[in-house]
Amino acid sequence: MILRMRQETLYCLLMIITCLSASSGCARVRNAVPENLVGKAVVVGMPGIRYYTDKPDSFFMMRQSLADSLKDEGESGYLVDGIKTYPVLIIGGGVSNSAYGIGLLKGWLKEGSRPVFKIVTGYSSGSILALATFSGEDYEERLADLFTSISTKDVMKPKNIFSVIFGNSVNSSILFAKKIDDIVDENLMAKVAQEHRKGRRLYVGTSDLDAQEFVIWDMGALACKGGPDSLKMFRKIILASCSFTVMVPPVYFQVEAGGRRYDEMHADGGVIGGIFYIHQLMEGAGFSPRGSRTRVYILNCCYMSPHSKQIEDNLTAITSRTIETNGASKMAGDTYRIYAFAKEKGWDYNLAYIPEDFEPNQKEMFDKQEMKRLFKRGYDDAAAGYKWHKAPPGLVAEGK
Repeated sequence: MILRMRQETLYCLLMIITCLSASSGCARVRNAVPENLVGKAVVVGMPGIRYYTDKPDSFFMMRQSLADSLKDEGESGYLVDGIKTYPVLIIGGGVSNSAYGIGLLKGWLKEGSRPVFKIVTGYSSGSILALATFSGEDYEERLADLFTSISTKDVMKPKNIFSVIFGNSVNSSILFAKKIDDIVDENLMAKVAQEHRKGRRLYVGTSDLDAQEFVIWDMGALACKGGPDSLKMFRKIILASCSFTVMVPPVYFQVEAGGRRYDEMHADGGVIGGIFYIHQLMEGAGFSPRGSRTRVYILNCCYMSPHSKQIEDNLTAITSRTIETNGASKMAGDTYRIYAFAKEKGWDYNLAYIPEDFEPNQKEMFDKQEMKRLFKRGYDDAAAGYKWHKAPPGLVAEGK
């Protein structure tokens, strides 16, 4: 009897070791871009669709794209009372809190004063909002349906314990990727290409984890290439922008540099940056010529003040709270940074965020009822005529 028990115990141990070994063997074999080639690598078959802003060659390409956008808009484009007035929309991430953002955007459209934005930027869940707003009301409606109908189980598929220990994330992104595929279709990509040719620009941010660099993807330039490969890449970029490390896997891009092929590991743009803006490039491209005006609208889909809540003692809850806290902190800091730059240049600064009097009642990462509440609050705030903050909290705007 004792011998049999020992044999069964040994058998169980061997099975565990075998499973662990098999799981560890599934790790991806990397061929990362060498340090001296970072910023020079090109996505296979798709040059000119992304930029590393601190790399000279990449910086020049993006400046040229912005300069071209001024030519493509025509003489009458963006004229307000005879003055060129460029509205720019900057959207931050917020995970499920982005329900407030899409609600505000739709309410603003209903109210009637929302402009056609010259440039739209976004990262993380803000990349999906940016894409929908850039593309038109039909796609915003799709996004509103998404952010008021899903729950955590609809977008997060937990991995087994062995995959978590030896893998690269707690959850699989397969369900969320399917949601992106449902939204990002050929018609949407064609709409983005159409708007790009009119001189508008849509930029999405990701984090190159190997290089520790923030990467800006020119989604209009990609859409203009057309074809099934471009559609796959379009979806892949949006997925990467929303893929916060640990919670879901990073996304790999095949690139070429120095005559060889490599892979890059990309994740949520919020890993490196908060709200991102391309003000240094716009200035260099002559984006704000004498006599023109720039109106910057920042949609921060987070709270600008702390909200305490009791966090469950488990990996998922702690990671979720860390993502929320880290993202809110970075975005808050960037709202002040952009304010300082806007004041220096004389640009009109406008900020929106989840109001302090909205008490959160989130019970899971994607809480359907909470997202419905957030959406309604954002919609109602904007439909009634949103009073944009002219300075971040704690600062008094000039002239007040």
